[in-house]
Parts: sequence; C-alpha cells; structure tokens
Amino acid sequence: MNRSAGSSLEVLFTPAEFAALHARNLSGTTCVVFDVFRATTSMVTALANGAEAVVPVAEIAEAVSLKCERPELLLAGERDGVRIRSPLSGGVDFDLGNSPREFTAEKVGGRTIAMTTTNGTRALKACVGAREILVGSFLSLGAVAERIRRDQPEHLLIVCSGTYEQAAYEDTLGAGALCDAVWDLYANATIADSAQIARTIYAAAKHDLLAAVGIHSRNGRRLLRISELRDDAVFCLQRDTVQFVAVLEKDGAVRHA
Repeated sequence: MNRSAGSSLEVLFTPAEFAALHARNLSGTTCVVFDVFRATTSMVTALANGAEAVVPVAEIAEAVSLKCERPELLLAGERDGVRIRSPLSGGVDFDLGNSPREFTAEKVGGRTIAMTTTNGTRALKACVGAREILVGSFLSLGAVAERIRRDQPEHLLIVCSGTYEQAAYEDTLGAGALCDAVWDLYANATIADSAQIARTIYAAAKHDLLAAVGIHSRNGRRLLRISELRDDAVFCLQRDTVQFVAVLEKDGAVRHA
C-alpha cells in the first residue's frame, strides 16, 4: 500500500538539522539513525554477538556516572575516532572503542554497554520523543526496510549522524539505500528533496560501496589508510549480515526489536 499525500519521507544530513529536532513533534514519526562509520554498526554488532543492551549517552561524564552506579557495565566510546582513555574521562580507561570488530561475543556476550561517540549517540538522543527510533546500518538494512514495510509509518525520517558538524558521505549512502528499499511505499507521499538526493547518491555508488567511500568519504579515506582500521570500513559496508532490527527503547537502551 502506498502512503497517502499526508505522509512524508525525509533525510537529515547534518548535526545542525538533527539538533533542531527537539522543536518538532515526532510522536507520529519513525526515525532511523545511521552512523555507518561506526557507532550504529557497532551497536548492531554488539547485539548480534549477544550483548544484552547498549545504552547510548551523549557525554563521557554520563557514561562514567552510569558505570559508578552499575559497575557491571562495559564502557565503550571514542573521541576523534580513538578509544576514550583516562585523561579524557577523569581516570577511567574505556573497555571498548568504536570499532565494530571489538564487540566480539567473548567481550560483550550477556553484557550491557554504555556507549558515547562523537556523533552517533548524539543523533540517537536527538530523536527521543519519536514514535519509534531504529538503529540503521548496512548490516541490518534489509531487516529495517522489512520493518518499515510491515509497519508503514506515516512519517519516515532518516537521520545521518555526520562527522563533527558536517554531513558524512557514508551516512548518506545508508540513508539512500534505505530510501531506495522503501521508495515505492512513499510514491504518493511528500518526498523531501533530501531523500531524492540521498537515493541518487546511493544509486551512483551501490555497485562498489568500498571504492565510493575510498574516493568520496572523509571517514572512509581515514579508515582505509590506517592499516589496523582498514577492515572496519569493509566490515561496516557488509549488507544484510544480521536479520534483526535494533531499537532505541523508551528506557534509553538499544535492544533487539
């Protein structure tokens, strides 16, 4: 069934746009947040490897405070792409950084993780108040698209986490891939130019995403030129390796849907 003219499909590209979400009524909106390199990919990977939940927090101090209250928590996060160490946190070395390859079953199985990153966790928190908040990644793209097809939300808002205060090419690819997967549902809806732009960019790159991010993505180029991080780029661009949807629930934790 196609959505009505009163429904909408929109993409936000930059932190300035998602920072303004507090002024919008999102109660009828499903949000999907992408931080492809690497926060949302790491969250999905953690859950796939048996983590109980991931609690996204905006600030380092908030993560450390949660750890004091709940010593069993794992701490994960980065600033400037690097795992948070004691000089930044006031004396605590975080257990994990932001590489999805760190979130192995041996490390995260059965555990709850408090996670803070430069952009991804901020983007998720910005969507609080939405009807539903889904965690986007290429790993779970098919499952997310199927969820949207099942629920047919009136308003679908895809949020790109970006890099610092700028847009991120790889998040645009993720948003465009999801737009492409559900495009027919919104044929009669109000489709924002931003959704058209994301879908067009994805269409131009979809046959070789790794090559595309190596040319066009600032984060992709950085990951690919650092030998120990190159595999992160490859990992994050895998398509449909997990068959579940990760959801930010009302208590502030990301879990299996």
